[in-house]
Amino acid sequence: MAYDEKLAERVEAALSDNEGITRRKMFGGLCFLHNGNMLCGVDNKNNLMVRVGPEQYKAALKLEHATEMDFTGKPLRGMVYVRPGGFKTDQALGKWIGMGLGFTSTLPAKG
Repeated sequence: MAYDEKLAERVEAALSDNEGITRRKMFGGLCFLHNGNMLCGVDNKNNLMVRVGPEQYKAALKLEHATEMDFTGKPLRGMVYVRPGGFKTDQALGKWIGMGLGFTSTLPAKG
């Protein structure tokens, strides 16, 4: 099953004003990297994946539509899945992407 290309386009549009954004196919979907660090993505089940970081992880999981990112059977701390109800509007999508950028902006760039 392929990822939702319309969602990927929405994510790309939301990130268009940011420098250092690249795309890479990963995790069975499409990921967006910020200065070489994974920021967010769209998986093959049409979830939004967001790297919120360890400090915001528990708070993010308390938000509606957010769940642990556990595609390997073990949760990836600092990463959450957002179910489709959590990014219906561009404003809601932007909130999640902003959380991700808030974390990846603190990381050193990868070559």
